[in-house]
Amino acid sequence: MISPYVRRLRLAAEIRQLRAKSGVTADQMAKRIGRSRADISRLENGHTVDQADVIKVLDVLGVDGDQWTEILTIAREASEKGWWESYKTMGDRQALSANLEAGASSIRQYQQTFVPGLLQIPEFVHAQIAATETLEPLSGTDQGVLAGRSGRQRMLRRPGGPTLEVIMDELAVHRLAAPPDVVRKQFYHLATVVNSEPMITLWVLPVHARIKHFTVPRCTFSIYTYPDPGDPDVVAIDTVTSDLILTDSDQVTPYDRLYGRLWDAARSPEESLDLLAKAADGLSGA
Repeated sequence: MISPYVRRLRLAAEIRQLRAKSGVTADQMAKRIGRSRADISRLENGHTVDQADVIKVLDVLGVDGDQWTEILTIAREASEKGWWESYKTMGDRQALSANLEAGASSIRQYQQTFVPGLLQIPEFVHAQIAATETLEPLSGTDQGVLAGRSGRQRMLRRPGGPTLEVIMDELAVHRLAAPPDVVRKQFYHLATVVNSEPMITLWVLPVHARIKHFTVPRCTFSIYTYPDPGDPDVVAIDTVTSDLILTDSDQVTPYDRLYGRLWDAARSPEESLDLLAKAADGLSGA
């Protein structure tokens, strides 16, 4: 599997670098291939992919041989449709998550307030949908969101799927994000999955943890890494209404460093599962 989104970003970077190296301006490129300056901008920013345009660009730049084949392969993969395209009602944000997860070799998440979506049970998903709808209209449908979540969870467990490492803030354990009975069931499920799936690891970050240099996290974020070293690492930052995507190494590196410091300060997997079990037991009479 591949992530067409990440391949578009890779293609954009390759084209920008080749054009800059050749000394051809974006305006000159647009004139030479018979397209507008805006078309070149969209291609070089990863917004669109037209394989015919890519071939023309490579011809102008004198690219041939193995490099030509590699870039055209990237362009073809960037144009592919993922399984999420069949679930239009899963919501735009979830479709982007599914795209980023496709082809990833590792996913590292810091979850500040919720159980990670890839490990949520249907009842918890429904509770989150209901909460979201009190703030803004849902971009998909209830059943579409649930189907999308189920599809993402299946893809996580695919042969050759990614490792999933989650640092879950203790705040997300104690502050209820769903009715108590749902949270209790969710925690038991979380403990079961983590114990049975070797590709999934969970750490809980204590509220009183001393983080190196006191670099406390400001938001929930995910870091995606891909097997092709030419593909960029991607950071997705969770906000109330959208996801902010970072791919430049100077922007990704601080999140990588922060994740490492949170990992150092978190409880061990065994202690984390014990904390979840105790929290679930504490909700038994709620």
